[in-house]
Amino acid sequence: MVKHGLVIGMSMAVLLTVGCARQPATTMSSAPAPTGAAARGSSMGTPTSGARSAADTRQAAQSGRAGGTAGRPSPSEFSEARELADVHFDFDRYDIRAEDATILDANAVWLKANANSLLLIEGHCDERGTNEYNVALGDRRAKATMNYLVAHGVASTRISIISYGEERPSCATHDEACWAKNRRAHFLAKRG
Repeated sequence: MVKHGLVIGMSMAVLLTVGCARQPATTMSSAPAPTGAAARGSSMGTPTSGARSAADTRQAAQSGRAGGTAGRPSPSEFSEARELADVHFDFDRYDIRAEDATILDANAVWLKANANSLLLIEGHCDERGTNEYNVALGDRRAKATMNYLVAHGVASTRISIISYGEERPSCATHDEACWAKNRRAHFLAKRG
């Protein structure tokens, strides 16, 4: 009986060790990451060993672990461009919806007509889910949006991405209509 209890206890310890996922780290793929002090501090406190806070994850995304950061513009250098409309996403998804493809097509036309403008795509989520998960999901949304624009003729060297997860909502009500507004890719431009 003691042997059976010991086996169960060891099995549970292995499951807890293996089953606890590490916090997601976002990285850059096709486009350079912006640098600068756009990251706001996390309210989560000090992360435990092996874990990352949302601020750490975002800082990793900003620092561009895939390469150097020289010459990349800071998010504070970008401003609103009324000509570029946000696109929205379904809950827990990062694929481009058909109705948003039309919006991205119009954004691509504007970007190609303004070839010396740089673009910052911000990935956002609603408040549901952990901070770390939402930063990673926001990053996937920004990358999917970037990939769509690149496939439609916008040079990837003009695009930077950043994920804010749930930290910068456009709507503060706690219902589905508001959450749908927060699940978005938002565009900022820097005219050169």
